[in-house]
Amino acid sequence: MAENSTEKQEIIEFPCRFPLKVMGERHDEFVLTMTEVVRVHAPDLAEHDVTLRESSGGRFYALTITVNATSRQQLDNIYLSLTGHPMVKMVL
Repeated sequence: MAENSTEKQEIIEFPCRFPLKVMGERHDEFVLTMTEVVRVHAPDLAEHDVTLRESSGGRFYALTITVNATSRQQLDNIYLSLTGHPMVKMVL
């Protein structure tokens, strides 16, 4: 079956729980700041949806932020907000 060029098949079914990995240099405000950035697009983000890991050398933080994703647009907006933030080194 040929797919119409104007149609996009979603790989992800919404709504769903979607984990984002956010990495940045260690900073006292990193967790709070990243949580606030995500909450703009996912206001129901709870404290238990955010987990923190420190790098073995202690220089970097890795956050896993799991959102209740409702659409591809919402995820795109979160990704753009995070990748554009100066404290963020990488988002996966």
